[in-house]
Amino acid sequence: MDNDIARMRNIGISAHIDSGKTTLTERILFYCKKIHRIHEVKGRDGVGATMDSMELERERGITIASATTNVRWVDHSINIIDTPGHVDFTIEVERSLRVLDSAVLVLCSVGGVQSQTITVDRQLKRYNVPRLAFINKLDRTGADPLKVARQLKEKLGHTAVLLQIPIGLEDHFDGVIDLVDMQALYFEGSEGETVRAAPIPRELRIEAESHRERLVDAASMFSDDLMEAALENRVDADMIRSAIRQGTIARKLTPVLMGSAYRNKGVQPLLDAVVRYLPNPADVENTALDLDDGEKPVRLSGDSADPSVALAFKLEDGPYGQLTYIRLYQGALKKGDELYNTRSRQKFKVGRLVRMHADEMKDIITASSGDIVALFGIDCASGDTFVSPGLNLAMTSIHIPEPVISLAVAAADGVSQDRMAKALNRFIKEDPTFRSHVDPESNQTIIQGMGELHLDVYLERMKREYKAQVKTGAPQVAYRESLGRRADFDYTHRKQTGGAGQYGRVVGYLEPAPSGGYEFVDEVKGGRIPREFIPSCDKGFRATLKKGPLLGFPVTGVRVVLTDGQYHAVDSSDIAFQAAAQGAFRNTFPKAAPFILEPIMKLSVEGPSEFVGNIFATISQRRGVIVSSVEDGTFARVDAEVPLSEMFGYATALRSLTQGKAEFTMEFLKYGRVPEQVAARLAEEIAEKRRAGVRT
Repeated sequence: MDNDIARMRNIGISAHIDSGKTTLTERILFYCKKIHRIHEVKGRDGVGATMDSMELERERGITIASATTNVRWVDHSINIIDTPGHVDFTIEVERSLRVLDSAVLVLCSVGGVQSQTITVDRQLKRYNVPRLAFINKLDRTGADPLKVARQLKEKLGHTAVLLQIPIGLEDHFDGVIDLVDMQALYFEGSEGETVRAAPIPRELRIEAESHRERLVDAASMFSDDLMEAALENRVDADMIRSAIRQGTIARKLTPVLMGSAYRNKGVQPLLDAVVRYLPNPADVENTALDLDDGEKPVRLSGDSADPSVALAFKLEDGPYGQLTYIRLYQGALKKGDELYNTRSRQKFKVGRLVRMHADEMKDIITASSGDIVALFGIDCASGDTFVSPGLNLAMTSIHIPEPVISLAVAAADGVSQDRMAKALNRFIKEDPTFRSHVDPESNQTIIQGMGELHLDVYLERMKREYKAQVKTGAPQVAYRESLGRRADFDYTHRKQTGGAGQYGRVVGYLEPAPSGGYEFVDEVKGGRIPREFIPSCDKGFRATLKKGPLLGFPVTGVRVVLTDGQYHAVDSSDIAFQAAAQGAFRNTFPKAAPFILEPIMKLSVEGPSEFVGNIFATISQRRGVIVSSVEDGTFARVDAEVPLSEMFGYATALRSLTQGKAEFTMEFLKYGRVPEQVAARLAEEIAEKRRAGVRT
C-alpha cells in the first residue's frame, strides 16, 4: 500500500435491486486479481459472490449488509463498498455514501432508471457524491442503453454523456466502442480477461463519430483548452479525459459506460474510468465541526502529516470483539497511536488495525489520510468521531430514518432468552434503524425496523447465528396521534395529603405544530411561574407524548404554548408542575380534534404491461392512490402511495396475480391521516384486546 493520496479512490457501488451490482463487484475483484475465480450471486456453484459473505445473502441472492474491500488497478488503490439494493437496508447505503468520495451507479439496460435508482441518486446528491453510470446487462432481451441514458437526463436531471456505445445488443452484444480513443474493445478469454482493441466496425463508424461529437461538446463546457481545440479540429484523448474529470468532480457531468458484467464484458474500461475520472480524497472538500468554537465548520486538510480525524461509520460485533470501520479524513494511523472519542470524551489506543476484504481481514501497520480501514476492540457508537489528542472536532452526522414497523418477540425458553438478548444487543449497536425495547405495560420485547424484510432478516439471524428459538406476534404499524385545531387549557394540580402539598397551575393552549414534531413555547410573563419550574412544565408535556390519550399511540405534531400560571411559595415544586402539565394535556387533547396518523409508503411496482390491470387492482384494494403509471413497450411501472398497514402479505398477492413476473419496492414517504372508518375499526380492535386482557 502506498500513501500517495492522488492514487487512491473510495468508491461505492449503488443500484436498484437486481441491477447486477454484486455481479459487477465480483468481476472487479477478479480483474484486479483479488480473487482467482468468479462466483455467482445466488451461489449456484455452492460458493456465492465474495462480497455477499453472509449465509442469508447467498441464499436469498440479495445484499443485506454493505461490504468493503480494497483492490489495485493500474497503480491505484481503490476502496470499494458494495451496498444493498433493497430499501429496507437503506441505512447501509447512507452510511457508505457518507464516507465515500464517489460512486458507480449501476443501471439495468432493460429496467433503466427504477424506483430505488431514484432513491440512491437522491442519497448521492445529499452527500455531494460525484458518480459514473454503468449500464449493465446489455446481453438481455430488450436492452436499450440509449433509452437508459435519456432517462438519466429526464428522470434524474443528470448531464449524462456516453463514453461508449455498444457493438450489438442482446445475444449479439460483442463489445463496446470507446468514444474517447475511438476504437472498438472486445473482451476475450474464458473470463473476458483479455481486452482487445481494434478499429471501429465500418457500419458503426458514422454513429460513433456522431456520439463523439456530442461527448466533446459536453466535455468542452469544462475546459477552455478543449473548446479551443474543438474549434481548431485538434482534439486529443487526453484533453477530453481532463475535461470529463473536471466535469465529473464538479458533479455537473455523469460519464456513462456500459457492458454486461455477467458476460464479462465492459468491466475493465469501467475500472479505467474510475481511476481517470473519479476524485481522489484530496479532490473532495471535507469539513468537521469545531466543538470548542460553537460548532464552526473547519476544513480538513486531507494531509497524512496533520493530526488525525476519523469517522466511525459502521460497527460489527463478531466473535473476537467489536470491529469498527473508520474513514480517515486527515492524518495517518498506526498501531499504538492514541485517539480521542469526542462524543464519549474517552481516550483509547489503537490496538489492531485491519483492512477488510468482505468477511476476511488483513492486519496492516499504518493507514493514511483518505483510507477506509477497521479497528478492533474499540468501545464506541456508529457515527462517533475520533481525533488526535488536542483536537475537539465532530464530523456531521449520518441521516438515520425512523423505523416504521414493529413486532413483538418472545423467546421460547430461558436459554433462548439469553441468546435473544445477546443478539438484540448486537443488532441494535450495528444498525441504528433497528431498535428494540421492552414495553413497560405489556412487558413484551418489541423490535422495530424499516420493513417486513428488515425484521425478517434479523429474526432469521437470531435463529441461525445465536440459535435462539423466537416466537413472534403479528407485525404492528407505528401509528401516531395528532391534533387538528387549537384548544385552550387552564389546569390546576393541587394535592394535600399531610406534610408538604403539591400546587401548580398552568394556562395556555395546544395547537398543531407546523414542524410536525413537538414544540414548547414559553410566553409566561411577570414570574407567574418561576423560571426554575418552566422546564418542569416542558418535561411534563413531553412525558404525555409517549402514550396519547386517544388510543395510546405516541403523539406528534403538537405545539404547546404556555402563557400563564400560578405557584405557591411552599407547595410548588418540580413534580407539581410536571403533574399540572400532564393533567392539562390529558384534559385538553380530546378537545383539539385529535386524529390517528399512519405511515404512508411510496410503492413502485414493475412488471410486464399485460399485468397492469392486476397491479392497479392490488393497489386499489389496499387504499392506495396511484401517482403515476408508465408503459414502455412490454414493460410497465406503477407508482403509488399506500398505507403500510395494508401492505402485509403484498408480495404473495402480487406474485399470484402476475404469475411471479412483477416486483415491487416500498419505502417510507410520510405520515397520513387515517380515514374515520379505519380509525373506528382500529379503536374497536384495541378495545377488544383490552377486554381480552391484552395490554396495548
